[in-house]
Amino acid sequence: MVEQQGNARGERGDAVEGPRGAREARRGGVPEDVARAWDDLVGTARRTVADGLVVGTSGNVSVRVGDTVLVTPTGVPYDRLASDDVTGVDLSGRQVLGTLRPTSELPMHLAIHNATDARAVVHTHAVHATAVSTLVSELPLIHYMSAALGGPVRVAPYATYGTPELAENMLRALTGRTGCLLQNHGTITYGHTLSEAYDRTAQLEWMSRVWLTASSVPGRTPHLLTPAQLTTAAARLHDYGQPH
Repeated sequence: MVEQQGNARGERGDAVEGPRGAREARRGGVPEDVARAWDDLVGTARRTVADGLVVGTSGNVSVRVGDTVLVTPTGVPYDRLASDDVTGVDLSGRQVLGTLRPTSELPMHLAIHNATDARAVVHTHAVHATAVSTLVSELPLIHYMSAALGGPVRVAPYATYGTPELAENMLRALTGRTGCLLQNHGTITYGHTLSEAYDRTAQLEWMSRVWLTASSVPGRTPHLLTPAQLTTAAARLHDYGQPH
């Protein structure tokens, strides 16, 4: 767990020595890996706004570093966040970094970080995905990229934002998945990195838009994939991209 530090000094007021101490002093008294993760988190949060996935501060992002979960603070526009605004909690929700209050959706983020191998979580109010969440209990298999999220994307039943009930509904919808829709609310996805979690959010919004577009054609019904076709696609996606 990363403990909060007001400055880069020891208990007796002595300056912390060495390269790491100098780096921590320059970055508000947090370790370099935490500072880098915070910068990545802020960049991802700003990207959700730039890409139209959220309006204002309606979404939130988290990333785990050790046993500390860095989160976007509640009610603060992302373009105002700076390096010194690092906000972090432990896995029980106790604030250990910063003075800004964490996101109101902290229960959802902590539920995922405690129940899965997630290192990053992205929650948005993306327009098309939110619209789909009001129409169906599961996003129809309109595209094989559903396999990239573990299978057909479920819709978690509605519950008031920021509540344990919503977090519980979300976890059930995420069983065997890395993303789900939140009824009359938005999306949530997770991954091993912020980039992976964000990409899954973007794919979920895109698939939602495709299904809504196809469904809007008068007199036509979209062709959907079968579970067998999705399974075949999932096997191919497993080896997609460059070897690591």
